[in-house]
Amino acid sequence: MEEDNNKNHKTDRRNFLRKSLISGCVLAAGAIGFEKVFSGEKDSGEKVKVLTPDGKVYEASSDHLKEYRPPPVTNAEARKGIPNKKFVMVIDLAKCDGCKTCTAVCQAMHFTEPDREWIKVFKMKDAETLAPYFFPKPCYHCDNPPCTKVCPVNATFKRQDGIVLIDNERCIGCRCCMAACPYSTRFFNWSHPDPKQLAAIGNIHYSPEQSIPRRMGTVEKCDFCPDMLRQGKMPACANGCPMNAIYFGDQN
Repeated sequence: MEEDNNKNHKTDRRNFLRKSLISGCVLAAGAIGFEKVFSGEKDSGEKVKVLTPDGKVYEASSDHLKEYRPPPVTNAEARKGIPNKKFVMVIDLAKCDGCKTCTAVCQAMHFTEPDREWIKVFKMKDAETLAPYFFPKPCYHCDNPPCTKVCPVNATFKRQDGIVLIDNERCIGCRCCMAACPYSTRFFNWSHPDPKQLAAIGNIHYSPEQSIPRRMGTVEKCDFCPDMLRQGKMPACANGCPMNAIYFGDQN
């Protein structure tokens, strides 16, 4: 009888710890809420990386996440950035297999044209005797960005959280920032938005954090998906990389 009681006690303790851990994840996730955790429904298998307010990264089933969209931020808030954050991206070239999934998911999220890949993947070879490797290249969001210094209308700016953005409502299309960028990660928008893209976007309010709806005659680039960060989600490229080669987080 005593042995059975001990087993029951251990089982109850394990169940308590399991539920406490899941509950802790719910609290830590902040903007992202878990639902159907205890429903017993089968998962679709799709995983989503969640960035918590305290800088932790969790991988959760998309079936257990409910959509949360914070209200649109003002232009002033978008230029200031997310307080007490310092966002950085690191790419492990040894893991990258050149599949270009990061490029595909980035273009799908931002409705960019094929000639404007905000994260390009190059096949590199340092010498004839060495094996080739793949090199994904987004915007580097420099600590001391030369692009922001040459803009005559302050359309491109660096925020307190480390992200460099472009305000297309201010951009006059002079392309001085493109000439100043040492990494060629900025692109000029030569065309009007596709009607199908406008229909998919709907009546979304423009913000430098979303980069959509885009404007013809302005400059655009990788933005680290700050609207996703406000939802507690990772940038599209980091979440979509099947090799987990792209690391993203809060340096603080």
